[in-house]
Amino acid sequence: MNNHTIYHIPYKYRKIENLHILLWLIKDACWALGLKIPGMIMIIPTLSVAILITYQTRKITSEFIHNLAVDVWIIANCTWMIGEFFGWDENLIGSYGLRQFSLIPFSIGLLILAYYYLILIHKKGFKEQTTEQAEQMIKEIKGKEQN
Repeated sequence: MNNHTIYHIPYKYRKIENLHILLWLIKDACWALGLKIPGMIMIIPTLSVAILITYQTRKITSEFIHNLAVDVWIIANCTWMIGEFFGWDENLIGSYGLRQFSLIPFSIGLLILAYYYLILIHKKGFKEQTTEQAEQMIKEIKGKEQN
């Protein structure tokens, strides 16, 4: 397999990913504007769609790993936002606040990606496996659409 191998993500999944970007931007805009209630409400659809994307891509290892890292990134992001909104970003427990506690999910996301980039992608046949997984997922979706 050469470096020009391409695998595709089904369009219906790509649409959901694009929606997720919109939701995340709205959530972060609410945060930047100090809009507490809309910002808090936007946590639910933003995180829900992120988890849905992770579930949908569970059969493609490379996509699943990256989407799982995005899930914990959003959790960290929301934790930090909540801390700022309610004044819990510092000195909640001693000198620690939610901003510092958000480092836990940020670190989990980094560990997930470190595993991927330092271990998984170096395994023999991983690139081919990923391509096969994507092709299989597309076949399954086409089969469901034809029925």
